[in-house]
Amino acid sequence: MDDLPLAVGPAIIRTERSPFFGMASFVGMDNVLTLISNSADGALSADQVDVARRALDDIGGQSAAADWLSPTEAVDIAFHGAHCKNAEAAVRQALTSQPIGQPIDVIAQSALRRKKKLIIADMDSTIVEGETLDELAEFAGLKDQIAALTKRAMNGEIGFGEALRTRVAMLAGLSESFLDETMKGVHLNPGARELIATMRENGAFTALISGGFSFFTDRIREQVGFHMSLGNKLEIIDGQLTGQVIPPVVDKDTKLEMLIDMAAQQELGMTDTFAIGDGANDVPMLKSAGMGVAYHGHPVARKNARARLDHADLSGALFIQGYRRDEFVS
Repeated sequence: MDDLPLAVGPAIIRTERSPFFGMASFVGMDNVLTLISNSADGALSADQVDVARRALDDIGGQSAAADWLSPTEAVDIAFHGAHCKNAEAAVRQALTSQPIGQPIDVIAQSALRRKKKLIIADMDSTIVEGETLDELAEFAGLKDQIAALTKRAMNGEIGFGEALRTRVAMLAGLSESFLDETMKGVHLNPGARELIATMRENGAFTALISGGFSFFTDRIREQVGFHMSLGNKLEIIDGQLTGQVIPPVVDKDTKLEMLIDMAAQQELGMTDTFAIGDGANDVPMLKSAGMGVAYHGHPVARKNARARLDHADLSGALFIQGYRRDEFVS
């Protein structure tokens, strides 16, 4: 998202709650820097907040006092006088150069319209741990071979459609009963339910759009509480996988089209949309959404997304939007 024009007024000494901003908004401050830790790994410290504020000062930014979204876990620092990209890079460099605590995610953005009204989430390695196709392949004794192709596709080294057809063809003859067995081992990433439940409670439309398979997306939709889901369909005849995918293929173009179409259906501008994913197949929607987040992403996703969550769990996607921990819905 482009930065708004920088404010010319003085730094602010008071804060006020604003439902429009979805945060403790700082009058006269156009931008906000958010620091997020993974509470399972360690606490976000006051020392790290001080380092971040000094880094903002060093590049000509003026910052307000820290506004904690969750004690020792996430904090907002409103600022002006510095471009968001420059602020984000400077603070990330300052934090990584000083061993004063656990790794911290750093996101700088406009303070306006942070709480989004539409989210599209990838499934594999985003909402759920790991890749469901790789886990299914284990029942065919082919996990290593198929996982290698998955990794190349997620890195953007080979086309998604080509990789999908190749991997599925290798599973021809596998009993459909192994889909159920695979599903038994699928685990949600921490924060998945809170992310979707909280956004739904606040009026957002939630969609799970995956290049994985509808057998899994349908079940994850029900577990997590998404409004809708879309995934690829495996052809099954006489209880066995044929090695074919039923057209049309859900790919990166589909995800982007769904983002645009659902925003139009909900009468939303792209500013009000949120996308989260981890691989090359997510890049177009990550680049086009009002806030696109690479979640523990492959390099191609991290390079192209508006923001990165390299350390925090999925609750970080709520902190990015300015939600406080006590506003989370379980």
